[in-house]
Amino acid sequence: MAFESLGDKLKGVFNKLTGRGTLSEKDIKEAMRQVRLALLEADVNYKVTKEFVAKVSEKAMGAEVMKSLTPGQQVIKIVQEELTALMGGQHAKLTVASKLPTVIVLCGLQGAGKTTFAAKLGLYLKKQGKSPMLAACDTVRPAAVDQLKRLGEQTGLPVYSGGNDPVQIAKQAKKAAEDAMYDTLIVDTAGRLHIDEEMMGQIQGVCNAVKPTETLLVVDAMTGQDAVNIAKAFDQTVPLTGIVLTKLDGDARGGAALSMRAITGKPIKFAGTGEKIDNIEPFHPERMASRILGMGDVLTLIEKAQETFDLEQAAAMEQKLRRADFTLQDFLEQMQQVQKMGSPDELAAMLPGVSAKDIGDPEQAQKHLKRTEAIIYSMTPQERRRPEILNASRRKRIAAGSGVKVSDVNRMLNEFESIRKMIKQFTGNKRMKKRGFRGMKLPF
Repeated sequence: MAFESLGDKLKGVFNKLTGRGTLSEKDIKEAMRQVRLALLEADVNYKVTKEFVAKVSEKAMGAEVMKSLTPGQQVIKIVQEELTALMGGQHAKLTVASKLPTVIVLCGLQGAGKTTFAAKLGLYLKKQGKSPMLAACDTVRPAAVDQLKRLGEQTGLPVYSGGNDPVQIAKQAKKAAEDAMYDTLIVDTAGRLHIDEEMMGQIQGVCNAVKPTETLLVVDAMTGQDAVNIAKAFDQTVPLTGIVLTKLDGDARGGAALSMRAITGKPIKFAGTGEKIDNIEPFHPERMASRILGMGDVLTLIEKAQETFDLEQAAAMEQKLRRADFTLQDFLEQMQQVQKMGSPDELAAMLPGVSAKDIGDPEQAQKHLKRTEAIIYSMTPQERRRPEILNASRRKRIAAGSGVKVSDVNRMLNEFESIRKMIKQFTGNKRMKKRGFRGMKLPF
């Protein structure tokens, strides 16, 4: 999970600070030494680390912090603000062209995930109400065009391709987008295993031909400082307007994300957070800083929920909960909706005070969800509506049908009953209504 290693180290430092009523200059110096080590271990650029620690130290030594009632919390607040500033301060939105289509050229080294990101970005924009077209201008990598076409079919996005000259393909794609009134053209370009003049010349040619509104560099977050060096090299040749960090979910250290803006001056606009086609997030520095410090990211969680949950279904479920009429079918549907929002560890990162460790092994959590699905799918519609009729013989049949043990069926039914009882308490008790589901742990 992104920043997991760095986040754990910083939380350890700040736990010591918040446990004290007052802080001395020595306490803060020691804390900043630990922060510096944590950042360097996270592969954050040395110069960036040095400047960051200096800024935090200066503010943390201020009289308003040292004399406050909660100095430890004040220091954490300063660190959060400086982390946010380090990553760009505010979310940098995509620029929209005054004359459509908006052209977005993607560049980067081979293996960074440009082609997949092109489709992810197209799907993201499509969900935002845009009408994007993809252009297959990677004529170097074998099967790159076919890969983009497959992703286009998967996402319902049109793909323009044809020919061997990427500059001509880009020109023709822009004309096709104009003629068909697509408002966005996303251009996938060729990469290399390393930076060379031919690649740079090709990307320059494409940019000169289509005059992009955005030129985004796609880099693999897991390459750490190499990603920063790659960005610097590209920026010297191509008019970059922003950075995309792919595989951020696999980068437990986070050095690239924390160094990129300070070194290149270019904003991080998007992050790839998984292998699924919808695993893409706009990069919000403030939210990312909160995640690093274990404060969660409730706004992104809400956005994911709004994107995933069907409003009519949610309204119907609310009525069911009010009547305390919660069935196994409802249980199954709610689990599936939650699954669409992301993996258990991804969701844990967005909840304040919750870490991946709190939810255990993500693979085991995923297996648990799949097993529960299989058990409920092996039931008849009547059994899902009325679980009280599930006697021993029915449970044995369900276990055989879902490939699990009878004890697994019993365990799942006990979990369901616990949730149903909890819902009855919640809907029937005024005090519980006021308190909400706080402290009640769900099994998924």
